[in-house]
Amino acid sequence: QSLGRITPTIKQRLQQILHCPYTGLMQQIYLESKALELFTAQFAIWTECSMSTPAISLCPQDIEQLHLAKNILIQQATHPPSLVNLARKVGLNDRKLNRGFRQLFGTTVFDYLQNHRLQQARDLLSNSRLTIAGVAGAIGYKSPEAFSTAFRRKFAVSPKTYQLSQRS
Repeated sequence: QSLGRITPTIKQRLQQILHCPYTGLMQQIYLESKALELFTAQFAIWTECSMSTPAISLCPQDIEQLHLAKNILIQQATHPPSLVNLARKVGLNDRKLNRGFRQLFGTTVFDYLQNHRLQQARDLLSNSRLTIAGVAGAIGYKSPEAFSTAFRRKFAVSPKTYQLSQRS
C-alpha cells in the first residue's frame, strides 16, 4: 500500500535518520525525534489529501436531521442506537449521517457520543459520590476497565485520580 508521495521534507528526514551523527542516548533521542518529524510530515500529507475530498452538500433539512441525530445521541447516551438505526430515525442513510456529522460537528458520530459520555463522567466524578464503577454504569459503559481506559485517553489522568483531585 502506498504511503503517499515522498516530499523533499520526508526525503530529508530519512537521510537524517540514515546518517545519524550521534551515539548512545543522544542517538536514541535524535532518532526518536526524527521519526516523529517523519510521522508529522506524513500525517500532514494525508490530512491534505483527505481535506481535498469534496464535502457533501448539506441542505437545511439535512442540517436539521443531523441536529436531531445529535440530540438523540445525547438523550440516549447510555443506550445509543446503532449508526444504521440512528440514520433511519432521522431519515438519512448511514453514509450521509456519518459524513454529514463529520462535516457539521467536526467529528464522527461515535467520537461525539464518546466525548459526550466522558464529559458526563467528569461531571459525575466532580459532583457525586459514585464509585468509578457507578460512574461507568451511569454513562453507559458495561466495563469499568473500558471506561477507565477511555477516560485516561481523553483526560490523561485516571478517573480515580481525577475524582480525588476534585475532592481536595
